[in-house]
Amino acid sequence: MKFYYYWLAVFVLAVDFLSKKWIEHNLALYEVRKVIGDFFVITSYRNKGAAFSILQEKQILFLAITLIVVVGIVWYMAKNRNSGKVLLLSGLGLVLGGAVGNFIDRALYGQVVDFLQFTFGSYVFPIFNLADSGICIGVGLILLDALLTSKKENGDSTSNGQERNGSEGHQFIQ
Repeated sequence: MKFYYYWLAVFVLAVDFLSKKWIEHNLALYEVRKVIGDFFVITSYRNKGAAFSILQEKQILFLAITLIVVVGIVWYMAKNRNSGKVLLLSGLGLVLGGAVGNFIDRALYGQVVDFLQFTFGSYVFPIFNLADSGICIGVGLILLDALLTSKKENGDSTSNGQERNGSEGHQFIQ
């Protein structure tokens, strides 16, 4: 499918938008609904900061950074559109959709709707949303692409162009 990475961005944006609207209309602020015991709960929360609620009340900074990132992603996607790098372009599409989703919340409301919360023993993971998930998964795909590309460009690092004895790892003298 042509420009599938933009469709991924639109998908993340739409699912994020609809999920946030559902939370706003069906849960009171700070209301908690258990999904899987205490491990996974839906919590209606508003975040005026960045990831993990850092840098509260810095909306202009977040909006400016997001605009720069979005322009950079669109430019890089256009530059690599014919590269055949599915992981890279998919990752960029997911990051783009998530960034725009959170940007819209910040621009319109001055805060982001977060609602997904996980607890691991005594550790409560910071509350997040589907845009954040798109960004994290996208970054993971971009890193995976970079790792695979680097490995392919450098060849197999274990052989280093020389044959090895399979059991001992010593080089043969030829």
